[in-house]
Amino acid sequence: MPTVLLLAATTGYQTRAFGDAAERLGVELVFATDRCHMLEDPWQDGAIAVRFHEADASAAAIVELARTRPIDGILAVGDRPTAIAALVAAALGLPWHPPAAAAIARSKQLTRERLAAAGLPAPRFEVLAADRASVPPSIRYPCVVKPLALSGSRGVMRADDEHSLREAVERLRALLASADVQVERNALHDRILIEDFIPGRELAVEALLNHGALHPLAIFDKPDPLDGPFFEETIYVTPSVEPADVQAAIVDAVARAAAAIGLRHGPIHAECRVNADGVFVLEIAARPIGGLCARALTVQRREGHQAPDPRPFPELLLLHALGEDPANWRREDAASGVMMIPIARRGVYRGVSGIDDARRVAGVEDVQITAKPEQLLVPLPEGASYLGFIFARAGDPRAVDRALRAAHARLRFAIAPEVPVLQSAHG
Repeated sequence: MPTVLLLAATTGYQTRAFGDAAERLGVELVFATDRCHMLEDPWQDGAIAVRFHEADASAAAIVELARTRPIDGILAVGDRPTAIAALVAAALGLPWHPPAAAAIARSKQLTRERLAAAGLPAPRFEVLAADRASVPPSIRYPCVVKPLALSGSRGVMRADDEHSLREAVERLRALLASADVQVERNALHDRILIEDFIPGRELAVEALLNHGALHPLAIFDKPDPLDGPFFEETIYVTPSVEPADVQAAIVDAVARAAAAIGLRHGPIHAECRVNADGVFVLEIAARPIGGLCARALTVQRREGHQAPDPRPFPELLLLHALGEDPANWRREDAASGVMMIPIARRGVYRGVSGIDDARRVAGVEDVQITAKPEQLLVPLPEGASYLGFIFARAGDPRAVDRALRAAHARLRFAIAPEVPVLQSAHG
């Protein structure tokens, strides 16, 4: 039975989907996660305990295990595991993204520098120390303030003048100093990126690199405008309704950006902005689409190879890790999409009603609520999660968009005010 090493965070949504895919394919999964190394298999998944902030030591432990438990392929989901995955792949001689390229993809600053050096459209930017007291007078407005390494639009804010820029910088500094960010022990959290705001339509590209050749699988439209002050992603729909020449330009820009960074083999997830000046690649992650969103992408073998048989995207990711040529695959014919249900306000999650009504909307395939009762909900830009996900499939992308919005309108979330922590008279 072929074996694939899957590196992931214990809090990630995707591991179950890969477990199901592996079972269908007859593939053995070896998990490497940031589980507690002091406990004996607390998740009952036989996972190797790794520490994302100790990439070299974690990679060495996996390589040592591979001496007695051979690994045939490697895959990483989520941004933080990609550094370890790259080191393991290099040590074992497995095809994957080079360690240097994985590190560049993790840093918005290094990505900007590589893309600009390659002559690709890129915003003008500056980088500040997170503890710096002032912002440089050379900043142009509107601008966007970003952390260097957080994902999912966390900490990303628009500023239209000096006052709002100072507020955004202070807000991001507080986020980067928070316990849940500092626990990552990532030196990139010591800096802040400020760059020109790029107007235009935002899209995402899901693709596989196969020994340097880009094989696009889907271009996702983001029909909701993402102009700030925050940049919470809600709806992804594919296929794109952009004209064919614009889609070709997007794929070409992503291919050139991947080459500039040095990414070579494995999944990539790219974010782009398109306007009259061209295609701006905002970032390319050396991993597949995050969260449960992979369920919005179903693939099938190209005609001429065998009869169409739509398969979940995680199956193709596992097959590619074991040597499958992605040129044999394409996105399924139907339009599909996902809504990442946003957190409207801070508070304590009590529950939701209307799920059955939402599932009855024509085109809706499922509604998954991932928030847990009594969980403290934190919206962007500080937050790092969603209330859940809505999935839809229809004959055309506009029908998918309508179905997602109609289903969301039927959901009613109960969010109670957060109770402040009171200190005693003795402190």
